[in-house]
Amino acid sequence: MSMNNRIVLEVRDIVKTFPGVRALDGVQLQLRAGEVHAVVGENGAGKSTLMHVLGGIYKPDSGTIMVEGKRVQFDSAYDAARHGIAVVFQELSLAPNLSVAENIFANRQPVRILGMIDYNKLYEDTREILKLFDLDVDPKTLVKNLPVGQQQVVEILKAMSTKPKVLILDEPTSSLTSVEAELLFKNIRRLKQEGISFIYISHHLQEIFEIADRVTVFRDGRYVGTRDVKDVTEEQLVQMMVGRELVDMYGHRDYSIGEVYFSVKGARRGKAFADVSLSLRRGEILGLAGLVGSGRTELGRAIFGAEPLEQGEIILEGKTLAVASPKDAIEAGIGYLTEDRKAQGLFLDMAMRDNCIAPHLETFANQLRMMDESAINDFAMKCRRDFNIVTPSIKQQVRNLSGGNQQKVLLSMWMGIKPKVLIVDEPTRGVDVGAKSEIYRLLRQLASTGVGIIMISSDLPEVLGLSDRILVMREGRIVGEFSGEEATEEKVIACATGVAMAC
Repeated sequence: MSMNNRIVLEVRDIVKTFPGVRALDGVQLQLRAGEVHAVVGENGAGKSTLMHVLGGIYKPDSGTIMVEGKRVQFDSAYDAARHGIAVVFQELSLAPNLSVAENIFANRQPVRILGMIDYNKLYEDTREILKLFDLDVDPKTLVKNLPVGQQQVVEILKAMSTKPKVLILDEPTSSLTSVEAELLFKNIRRLKQEGISFIYISHHLQEIFEIADRVTVFRDGRYVGTRDVKDVTEEQLVQMMVGRELVDMYGHRDYSIGEVYFSVKGARRGKAFADVSLSLRRGEILGLAGLVGSGRTELGRAIFGAEPLEQGEIILEGKTLAVASPKDAIEAGIGYLTEDRKAQGLFLDMAMRDNCIAPHLETFANQLRMMDESAINDFAMKCRRDFNIVTPSIKQQVRNLSGGNQQKVLLSMWMGIKPKVLIVDEPTRGVDVGAKSEIYRLLRQLASTGVGIIMISSDLPEVLGLSDRILVMREGRIVGEFSGEEATEEKVIACATGVAMAC
């Protein structure tokens, strides 16, 4: 069998059940030598569960795994690695208190004759592999001191350094800059030529068409089909994923925007941003675009009081606010949906119902200052219904929900404070196309009630599709403004990167 047709990994009829949920229901997948095979589907479709099975983390209830024609069973991650399978999971698995070098070559450090680690060679080997991503980082640097994007690169390099037969990448670009993502694709193409095979999971369909040879679609834990990428369109993939045609993904505004009622004047915080002024009208969705590091998130956090302004004014409905903490912002009617729902937004070990009420607990206290369990349950059921949160119970731990449903829980949290202003930072990061459509609908519905929304997003189609007006930040300053009608990807990118006369 030729290289292009030789099957290196195959799964047949894999079933995996968790309490109350059949995560995989007879799925199948074939991976060829030197192939990039994308796996797509909505959150909860079973993609990550299958990757945990192939990585030796979960044991399937039934089904067959074949590696190079031989039936195998993985009892641990070590077993999977021994058979040449390496996985870069969406959740980073690095040891934060160890160095970059110690993480990349964990349990594989070069040793001297007496078994002592040869640190000179360890650091030399690390510097060499860091060159693959043009990463100028001291191998001795502790991983916890790296930005999240560079931690993601270290995780990828750790897997690549094992020289696997199969490399599984689960949302590998979620924290990467566009430059880092392009270097990842360059390395994938190089390793393909060496016969290494890839399973590539991503919610960004444009990445699938850029890097993949074939694509397999899962829906609700079941196998839907496999297509050659060259023979399928984005619209066809979406229809396979959601089981229906998604029309008018971003929706449209069918109401009039009101007067300016919120503004920020002369805002500054350290080196993050300076001399920033903006205004927001009732019912307006104001997009905040820019490259990573432009100061967008820092501005949002400062308005919310998480990292308060060092200088400037925040004015809401004619009153100057003193926002020194998130508590002050919440009391004023300002909500903030963080870009990192797991680390900063949700209480993962608590129930869905407890997360829904977190920002406004006092609402559910009775006269004796005891929590009204009936009122809490009623509110949680309303959130579940209004936000279409798919969960077997309102008492389900949030960590057990899919990414899209976690994001909808996070959004429902802020509805309880009846916000006057809502800042949403990367509102659809790591969620599937169906959940994105629902979140866009919810944001438009909220704006229609007169709430102004400041939307920070790195997803340009999202910014262009949803915003009534767009501000562009570069190096901590607002450098451009476009109406929703005049904005284009080219104009926004040119403005964000500083191309002369772009804005």
